[in-house]
Amino acid sequence: MFGFRDIDIIRGVVRAGGFRAAADELGLAQSAISRRIRELERRLGQTLFAREGRGVRLTAAGRLFLDEAERLLVQRDRIAAQMTGAAGLAGTVRLGVAETIIHTTLPAMLTRLHADWPQLRFEMTVDISRQLAEALRADHLDVAILMRDSLPLGALAHPLPPVPLRWYAAPALIAPGAEVDAARLAALPIVTFSRGTRPFQDVSERLISRSGPIPVIHCSASLSMTYHLTTQGFGVGTIPTPLAQVLDPEGAAIHPLDVAPELALPDLEFVVAYMPARNRRIGQLVARAAQD
Repeated sequence: MFGFRDIDIIRGVVRAGGFRAAADELGLAQSAISRRIRELERRLGQTLFAREGRGVRLTAAGRLFLDEAERLLVQRDRIAAQMTGAAGLAGTVRLGVAETIIHTTLPAMLTRLHADWPQLRFEMTVDISRQLAEALRADHLDVAILMRDSLPLGALAHPLPPVPLRWYAAPALIAPGAEVDAARLAALPIVTFSRGTRPFQDVSERLISRSGPIPVIHCSASLSMTYHLTTQGFGVGTIPTPLAQVLDPEGAAIHPLDVAPELALPDLEFVVAYMPARNRRIGQLVARAAQD
């Protein structure tokens, strides 16, 4: 029914005291201003200005319109300042992360983003990488930090430093310093990532293909659960080194196993991912903060 330009023109006429003076201030022809106001009055079904000689004054309807419209202008200016001005980027970011990221990149990354963009708010989801990838593709997340091999089609990816992944056991299950070969490892219960993930496949390839007993492999989507099961001697866990260092800084509850080179697990490769058509700017900011 009306736009911000209509409000600016009416406010300009009031401040200038007439159509001619407002035309000079607004850089418009006087006829254009008169025509715009007549058309607005027609759409509203109200007379906004009473003509008095060469001047004009607001009618009661005009004063009501301008009072209410001023509130819209304040909101407009506030939004513009938050999005492009000194207040910087603002709004809610739907961020999804793999659990490993909670114990490695996430705390420092969010602290950096909050310092640079205090008006940003984060809604965080923790899930396995393939679920994060599907949520990103379906526009349920703006940015996701997930494993590289789960990257959805069409997403841009910024790599993060690799995260070491090792075999861990409680001292009561395997004594520290003891060499562990494939046969001994396969004879013990294994607790690792969810079935279908890259780490699960890496564990399976190193154990199931070998001669000897078929290992019992337990799957968990929760690294915290894997850690706690490992500390209780339930089995050998595959745990990211940073997570073990955070949860057991003294190395008293669990310790990394000394395994043969062919049993060593590849590092976890994480990326910051986003769909460029929807979230390029915030994706780049999150990636920069995560990499730093």
